[in-house]
This record gives sequence, structure tokens and C-alpha cells, in this order.
Amino acid sequence: MAQGVFLVTGASRGIGAATARMAAEAGYRLVLTARDTASLAEPAARLGGPDRVWVASCDVREYDQVAALVGRVEEEWGSLDVVFANAGTSVTTSFTSTAGAPPAEWSDMVLTNVCGPAFTARAAMPALMRHAGHLVLTGSAAGRGVRPGNLYSATKWAVTGLAQAIRAECVGTGVRVTLVQPGLTDTGGIPPSRAGDPKLAPEDVARAVLYAVSQPSHVDVNEILVRPVGQDAYR
Repeated sequence: MAQGVFLVTGASRGIGAATARMAAEAGYRLVLTARDTASLAEPAARLGGPDRVWVASCDVREYDQVAALVGRVEEEWGSLDVVFANAGTSVTTSFTSTAGAPPAEWSDMVLTNVCGPAFTARAAMPALMRHAGHLVLTGSAAGRGVRPGNLYSATKWAVTGLAQAIRAECVGTGVRVTLVQPGLTDTGGIPPSRAGDPKLAPEDVARAVLYAVSQPSHVDVNEILVRPVGQDAYR
């Protein structure tokens, strides 16, 4: 079983929570982060208690917070082996109408979805290079095709490019970089217009993450695209 340290941002629900459960089952010690950690107390106790699970408040929009956390993890637990940059958010947008969220609410999504994984990668990279670690980023199937009026899709296009840029710079460092691109996933935030569409469970995506990080150290799984059966490629 794995004995490394596995950090998950956006761990309070959905894909992050499911991945934390599977990582604990695989033997990892966990660092679980969210902006509000109240919902992490119960799962942390269930997954192993304070000697196995560390809960930390961290806003991935703030680089200094992420960097401070990573430094504490390596100092106190001696390693950082997997970083899952998973924190993200979504709002409905339109450029031709007033449908969806007003533009004043868009910036939080862009900062969380684009700067969040970029800041996480930059803060974690020195530790990951010291320990031949693994960086995993949550992208989206929406980051591969055009979704009319969809700024969320554009942020996930950015994560696709970010993963490729990081991987290119990591050549020769021993660090592996994986982009996981889920299709529609039942994380509790599906808009009513898509409630009846085929969807994945968070555990389906978590299995893909654990597959990537469980490969031998000479294997770098670059990208995993996983959709529910029957999902339209442009939805």
C-alpha cells in the first residue's frame, strides 16, 4: 500500500471527497483543504484521525495561503507525493443576454478555476521535485469543445493548456503531471437544464485519479477523458 502524502484541494464534496476516500483506502496520509473546513471534520475522523488526515483551510485564489500550507506539510510530514489541484466552481454565463450570473460574479470562477490550479502547481512544485511527486489537475470535458456562451468551458480550456505547459517544464525533474477531464458529474451543482442528462458519480472520476497515481514511476499518464455513457460530446 502507498505510504505517501496526498493533498486534495476542494476536498469537502464531490470529486475531491471521493478521491480522498480512495486515497485513504490506498494507504496515503491525507491533507484535505477547502475554504470552509467545517464539512471536513467528520470525513477526516472517519478516514483516519489526526495522525493520518490533516484538515486545513486554504483559499486557492491566494498564492501565499497555498505556499504556506505546502511548506507546513513538507516540514511536519516530511514529504509531499501527490497534489490534486481539484478546487473549482461554476456559474452559468451568457454574452448575448442577461441569462445566468451577472458579470460581477464571473471573476471568482476565473480566479478559482485558472489561478487556483496555477498557484497550487507553483507552490507545490519544489516539494514535488524533491520527492519525484505527481501533480493531478481537474479539467473538464468542457475544456475540449465549444460550449456557446460558456465561460466555465473557457476556464477549463485554460486548465488543459496549463497542464500541458507544466508537463513540458517538468521534463527531466521526475514529476508526473496528469489532467483528468470528467464529463458531466453529479457533484450537487448540475443545472436544472441538464438534470436528466447521463452523468458520472464522483467515485467514477476518483478511480481515474487513483489509476493515474498508481502507475509505476516511469509511467506518466498525461490525460484521462472520462464521460458517462450516452453523453453528447458537446454537452
